[in-house]
Amino acid sequence: MAITSYPFDNQSVTETQFSQMFREFQESGVVASFGGSGFTVTAGTGMNLNVSSGLAFLRGHMVQSTATEVVTIPAAGTSVRVDRVILRLDPSLNSIVLAVKQGTAGSTTPAALTQTDTGIYELPLAQVTVNASVTSIASGDITRTRPFVGTRILVWNTLTRPASPRLGQIGYNADTSTFEFWNDTAWTPLISNVSWTNLSGKPATFPPSTHTHKWAEITDAPTSLPPAAHTHDWTQVTGKPTSFPPSSHEHDWTQLNNVPTSFPPSSHSHAWSTITSKPSTFPPSSHSHSSYLESGDTIAWANGTKRVHADSVSGSGTYYAVWVQGDGTFARNTSSRRFKQNIRDIDIDPEAVLSLRPRIYDRRPKEEGGEYLRDEFGLIAEEVAETLPEIVTYDEEGRIDALRYDLLGVALLSVVQDQADRIERLEEQLRELSR
Repeated sequence: MAITSYPFDNQSVTETQFSQMFREFQESGVVASFGGSGFTVTAGTGMNLNVSSGLAFLRGHMVQSTATEVVTIPAAGTSVRVDRVILRLDPSLNSIVLAVKQGTAGSTTPAALTQTDTGIYELPLAQVTVNASVTSIASGDITRTRPFVGTRILVWNTLTRPASPRLGQIGYNADTSTFEFWNDTAWTPLISNVSWTNLSGKPATFPPSTHTHKWAEITDAPTSLPPAAHTHDWTQVTGKPTSFPPSSHEHDWTQLNNVPTSFPPSSHSHAWSTITSKPSTFPPSSHSHSSYLESGDTIAWANGTKRVHADSVSGSGTYYAVWVQGDGTFARNTSSRRFKQNIRDIDIDPEAVLSLRPRIYDRRPKEEGGEYLRDEFGLIAEEVAETLPEIVTYDEEGRIDALRYDLLGVALLSVVQDQADRIERLEEQLRELSR
């Protein structure tokens, strides 16, 4: 007969038939609120684990434990594995028992569950990570995986959803705090998310209500706040002086008492341009030049100085190297960024610097028949222009004239940097060879 119905009076109903009927009333899981203590697995002593009392459904069959039970994890191997603590329904033995299902050595995937429709059915209670060569299980090695049954709707988390759900099956996911159903392909929220773009009648702007912010929450806040214009009572000022020397000020001559009637001139000087009725020529006499020249004045010798030989440059004053322009005007050799523009990098070939040839020579005299300056050494500007033209200068007629010896040290930086780079590479090679 193809149609069977049960249970009825005076009818023999099998265990399998009752199991099929009861599983339609309730899914398999622990009978408790989600996260309750039923069949909780905790660490014990050594490789032993404690499983608390509880009540559970397994495929239409019920199991109840009224005391804490102890299960033992098999000895650890030389590599990690993940075991399971389970409730195992075995209809052939008419029993539901606690058991440990050992995982595969060297794998972090937990042991697979057996969940048949009429034979053995295993309900997971916890996953246990058994690390290599351990002799005890810690609380951190245990991950609880119990599914729970609600009063009418199954409660689970993402890890313990039903393995073989039916189309339309509904449950509450405690991980996401949402009701979800099986759409025959995936678990889907029962109520779809509403995005802002799908809302109609929403306001375009939201004026902020009265509120406050902590200073740490404010972005682009200034690092300091200059005080606004304000005043203080004199009594509030601390560290104030007891007397006040007069600041710089003026008085009308008529307000001064005991003023002299005449004033002998003090030691002073005048610029030549301010002197009137001065002679147009001066016959030379035995004389000397002042140690200092007015700003913008020129001097006739190229290697001179504005300071006499006995006037040292020690002390707290500001001193400069000087250039002499073609017309004899002295100029400060300044280096600050504020005197420069269009600043950019320059690549100087170290080989060009190294190719410079120091020479020894006799310098021609200033006047015909004068004495030569013997055995002077230096560089020849025409030779330098062939490899390092950046430090060569020219006269008003465009002829090579002199060298900027002060820039030679700057050019030598490229040689030093190149040699430093080579030394670093050689040291690295030596380190590699010594390993």
